[in-house]
Amino acid sequence: MTTTTAGYVTVVWDAKAKAGREADLKAFITAAVTPSRNDPGNIDYEAHEVEGRPGEFVIYERWETRAHLDAHLAAPRMRELVPQMLELIDGSIEDGIRLLRPFRPAH
Repeated sequence: MTTTTAGYVTVVWDAKAKAGREADLKAFITAAVTPSRNDPGNIDYEAHEVEGRPGEFVIYERWETRAHLDAHLAAPRMRELVPQMLELIDGSIEDGIRLLRPFRPAH
């Protein structure tokens, strides 16, 4: 996760379901999207399934500040969701996090 020059924070998270848990992970992510969108400071929170790869997902999120993201991650519901998520995904949550650093052409 990185703070951009504009101040907002962009996170991309890739997740792959454990074998046989594809539908469960999709349902889990679907249920988590709206509450996250409603968290203070959320700009975007979009869930995607990778076309042609059932059970592979990408979450794209933007937050106004790092403090907003940190508050989202520390929310009581997140402490409850993380253990459930770990039962559904292949690997760790941290394995799928990608940090985005924006840049713009000089002209």
